[in-house]
Amino acid sequence: MEKDATTFIMSTQYIYTYGYRIEEVELCQLEMRSLFGKQSESGVLISELCINADRSPFMRERLEVLYEGNTLESIYEQVRQIKLNNQTFKVIFMKMNDLSAADKIEYDGQRSIERKLGMIIEGEADVRQPDQIFGIITLGGQWYFGNYIKSKAIWLDHMKKPKSYSIALSTRVARAIVNIAVPDPAQVKAIDPCCGIGTVLVEALSMDIDMIGRDINHFVVQGTRENLIHFNYEASVECGDIAEVTEHYDVAIVDLPYNHFSHTTPEAQVALIQHTRRIANKAVIVTVANIDDLLTDVGFTILDRCTTRKSNFIRQIIVCQ
Repeated sequence: MEKDATTFIMSTQYIYTYGYRIEEVELCQLEMRSLFGKQSESGVLISELCINADRSPFMRERLEVLYEGNTLESIYEQVRQIKLNNQTFKVIFMKMNDLSAADKIEYDGQRSIERKLGMIIEGEADVRQPDQIFGIITLGGQWYFGNYIKSKAIWLDHMKKPKSYSIALSTRVARAIVNIAVPDPAQVKAIDPCCGIGTVLVEALSMDIDMIGRDINHFVVQGTRENLIHFNYEASVECGDIAEVTEHYDVAIVDLPYNHFSHTTPEAQVALIQHTRRIANKAVIVTVANIDDLLTDVGFTILDRCTTRKSNFIRQIIVCQ
């Protein structure tokens, strides 16, 4: 008979679950690599890094692991340690896992596990408005139990901008790009020198990232300022060419103007990349054209990349420094 093995967590682990459409796979995985230094093919990622579950547009849930064991019985035994005093709680069986079809736990089984845990934990169960939410998940033959957080789709609210732009990045894509550019916001100064209507800027500011905006089009800049006011965000947004920028930044996000929507000349785009190299240590470039040679010519090194698709419209997202 196999002995029941229990593992006590020495350093905190976090389990993240993801959801994305097929055309978003590459973008999601690039965001994972940027935030965690690795990616997951299964939609579930384990890391010792604690990332706010609201940051990623693809992240569904986060579990802060308290207990780990190779059987449910070991988890049941460990949760006896939890004393909530006057706090209420609920337990959620996290549906994403790597169980085979034969071992899949159906709805009734999931509820049974939740009820068993609820009976063991010392506290008052409340499925509607609990003070504390716990989660349980199985992965790789192990069971994990801990503090559960469901992500809030903050980016959804940002779709309701008073000013919009037909070819602007979607808020979902923009948020992922910001995470790719600034995985750790601490002491990072960022710039969006072609900010358009401010889609990237709004996502950055909502994550407390120090970013300023700039655009050569006066009317677009006015729209950006209106959007920031609408969402109660504050940032410098100036009208002017990137050539006029004298400050240096840790990172720049540049959504290159598209030739079929813009009057920008090829020469102007070259200048834009050159100035981006001048003012920033790192850049995330969004482009519909192949500009690898140009990036190399101005002194950038390409670190990572992906594509994202909307219908037949394909954008390249290139991370370089």
